Amino acid sequence: MRLTEVFRQAAHSRIITSAHQINRGSIPDLSKPEGDSDFYFVQADDPETAVPRIIELVKTRIPQRFGLDPVRDIQVLCPMNRGGVGARSLNIELQAALNPAGERKVERFGWTFAPGDKIMQIENDYDKDVYNGDIGYVDDVDPEAGELTACFDGRAVTYGFGELDTLVPAYAATIHKSQGSEYPAVVIPVLTQHYAMLQRNLLYTGVTRGKRLVVLVGQKKAVAIAVRNVSGRRRWSKLDEWLAGPAIHHQRRSVTDLIMTVMDLVTMTRSQVSAPSLSPRTSRGLPDEQTSSARGCVHIYE
Repeated sequence: MRLTEVFRQAAHSRIITSAHQINRGSIPDLSKPEGDSDFYFVQADDPETAVPRIIELVKTRIPQRFGLDPVRDIQVLCPMNRGGVGARSLNIELQAALNPAGERKVERFGWTFAPGDKIMQIENDYDKDVYNGDIGYVDDVDPEAGELTACFDGRAVTYGFGELDTLVPAYAATIHKSQGSEYPAVVIPVLTQHYAMLQRNLLYTGVTRGKRLVVLVGQKKAVAIAVRNVSGRRRWSKLDEWLAGPAIHHQRRSVTDLIMTVMDLVTMTRSQVSAPSLSPRTSRGLPDEQTSSARGCVHIYE
């Protein structure tokens, strides 16, 4: 059974038609749309070109054209963390462009956090009731108290500075981290630099995270590689077996019975072959040649 409908958008949406094309293994229409659209492709042949274009899209072009907040409404989703257009590098660039830190900030574990920053929890914390993948926003940093206060879904959560290893900036995130979430707008860098992670299911997941707008930034060649790569689509599960139920169970029992029957026959054969070496005929003067031959048979089967 296949689920072929996406209900986040209206049926005429280019997001939905592009997602269906990707899922079928067809390259989506990457040409410039006529008039308004919710799906765009922006050419960038290398990381040096892609990064400033992504920053311009998030900071200026999308907010002006669609009236979206660059921090709260737009999410950059990357195939991987590493590289010049990976989530880590883009977080540094986007943070500097969208929320440059003032005096009230804290630097811990390789990151800088300041009021207004978009952040993500990267491991479950049951005491604080925040979980891996939750996105929040920094409300305050108190250097004297050694505490950072963040807001998650309207709820204030306080972190000691020593606990900030569970937070990362979230201007950019991996597509993997976005599974199960959706955003008003997503920007997805797709370049051959991400070759190891260019897979059809990953691109499909990224495209279907956007509710109102999806922008791919990169190379058409990289999009084609992702669409054609289905290496990550094989799923090992027992679903077919569970659905088949008693029929599969009966087949397995039949095979098991056959194996047991063959093993019984082998055991009986070995017993019969072994018998001459224990036969009274040996003590009654069986010729040495026959005795050796019989024993030789025993050795072969044992």
